Amino acid sequence: MIASRARRSLLTAVFLTAGLTLTACGAKVGDSATGDTAAAASCVDTSGSSVKIGFLNSRSGTMAISENTVYNSLKMAADQINASGGVLGKQLTIVAEDGASQPTVFAEKAEKLIRSDCTAAVFGGWTSSSRKAMLPVFEQNDALLFYPVQYEGLESSKNIFYTGATTNQQIVPALDYLKEKGVKSLFLVGSDYVFPQTANKIIKAYAKANGIEIKGEEYAPLGHTDFSTIVAKVRDAGAGAVFNTLNGDSNVAFFKEYKNLGLTADKMPVLSVSIAEEEVGGIGIGNIVGQPVAWNYYQTIESPENKKFVGDFKTVYGATKVTSDPMEAAYTSLYLWKGMVEKAKSFAVPDVQKAAGGVSYAAPEGTVTVNGDNHHIAKTALIGKIGPDGLIYTDWSSGKPIEPDPYLKTYPWATGLAG
Repeated sequence: MIASRARRSLLTAVFLTAGLTLTACGAKVGDSATGDTAAAASCVDTSGSSVKIGFLNSRSGTMAISENTVYNSLKMAADQINASGGVLGKQLTIVAEDGASQPTVFAEKAEKLIRSDCTAAVFGGWTSSSRKAMLPVFEQNDALLFYPVQYEGLESSKNIFYTGATTNQQIVPALDYLKEKGVKSLFLVGSDYVFPQTANKIIKAYAKANGIEIKGEEYAPLGHTDFSTIVAKVRDAGAGAVFNTLNGDSNVAFFKEYKNLGLTADKMPVLSVSIAEEEVGGIGIGNIVGQPVAWNYYQTIESPENKKFVGDFKTVYGATKVTSDPMEAAYTSLYLWKGMVEKAKSFAVPDVQKAAGGVSYAAPEGTVTVNGDNHHIAKTALIGKIGPDGLIYTDWSSGKPIEPDPYLKTYPWATGLAG
């Protein structure tokens, strides 16, 4: 029933997206920096001293707890790039829109940014429902979206660059970590939409192949705040660990109830894949201390690039602010786009797509490189634990970047999942 509701919701978003009016804006300029003609549908104007880019994040609604900081990091990257001379000598003009935590709004705003605002690329999105709703908009308009958040995989598009982790760079390493820790059973808790449901389908396939029992599987709507029943089921199931794919402010209510029922990281750890430093403060350190998380970046990474990134962010937004994986991936995405455009010597979408493969950036998380075939990037997997100071400290690392395998083609147990 839950999966059916999610499918109906996704289909509704896609149909609404397909029905949006494709209204062109003004005269098409389409001239690239080299004088080539851009895609026929493009209205991007590169004739002046600036070029528009779009930021599309949930500044309101249940996902604002996570997405506002992504907007902040994108803004900081754009300001830094402008201060250093821009992209191909052109200053970046930001057009920002609020996705309002609603997939249909993301689709509508994406259409506006492409067709009315004539942006050269759009950066944003968080939930997989928002990405799935936007995907046909970008494909139909042959435009570019840079999506900064870890997701469930089983997808690729020539019009999307995925700068967060795909499944083999986060979920699979997290499961390997739990297995190495001796976990024999899992309880799955997630939000009621495409990412948690698809992720759990993958987790169950992994579990079956690795002798791990699934003790239960529960979903709650985005924004849900009453977890008394679900947490009681978790407690009574007696699993070795919980795999958590809740998103947004639902995590606040979940972990408060988890602590209320006497459950701790020592008794039954909750491994989360959507809780970063930004969310820890909202949840309350005392409610989540010691719990494991899986990402590819933490504020505590020791490198010159990360020291500068953290310092710059605190200087701009305040000394008490923290950095996190999605905001770092968003920050990195803008620099990767800059690298692609400068390699292509053009803002035109076909030129950028052709130039993308092999573009690297010395990111705060470490050097990342774009895979030109699937538009994902190589990333180092990190399992961390939340410390009493609210920061996350690496407990396990893959040691080197993992090449993206969004369709899990290299894992025999995953055969048929993409069907």
